[in-house]
Amino acid sequence: MILTYAAGVTLPAPGNLWSEIQTYTSNYETTFVSDIPTFITAAEERIFNSVQHPAFRKNQTGNMTFGNKYLTLPTDWLATHSLTVMDPVTQAQTFLLNKDVNFIREAYSLPNYYSTPLYYGQFDPTTLILGPTPDANYGVELHYFYYPASITTAGTSWLGNNFASVLLYGALREAYVYMKGEADVIQMYENKYQESMALLKVLSDGKDRRDSYRSGQTRVPVP
Repeated sequence: MILTYAAGVTLPAPGNLWSEIQTYTSNYETTFVSDIPTFITAAEERIFNSVQHPAFRKNQTGNMTFGNKYLTLPTDWLATHSLTVMDPVTQAQTFLLNKDVNFIREAYSLPNYYSTPLYYGQFDPTTLILGPTPDANYGVELHYFYYPASITTAGTSWLGNNFASVLLYGALREAYVYMKGEADVIQMYENKYQESMALLKVLSDGKDRRDSYRSGQTRVPVP
């Protein structure tokens, strides 16, 4: 099943998330309907923060500046996946290690110590600190997690196209909490959400991180 989103649809339409939520809950009350986007975005945020799928991250290139130990993060940055520095001549990439700000401050306490950065730390919500301070204008490539555009604004999404069940059950759970529904119904949708999430985690944190050459093919034990 592929889910899309079309605001204002009141009749059941297969594959339309808006109408699926109304059909499952049998609730067409105006206030409830107007809050459906909130249920969906709450479910999306919960999913995005529960798995590490490549669809939920992006990369951006930029530059370190000579003598500037700080690197500004993209505005849609959520968490860092990796950071590399590129040799200005060969363009060879080297991965920086994530360290605590205190470590970088103490290890490179001299303000005029310049060299190729080896470490980075989360200085504040919008800035990374580098250690040591760059001795040249190095290119960088940042891979980071972010919130993809919601299906409520984009119309379609990776979740809607590939894992519709986890998005549907997550939104239904939020909808029933809003309705102050029966505890057993809320728990049922929570269980269905967790079942779907387990499958998504197998894909995201399992299959997408395996290498058949290094890890071997998946095997089921035979008695």
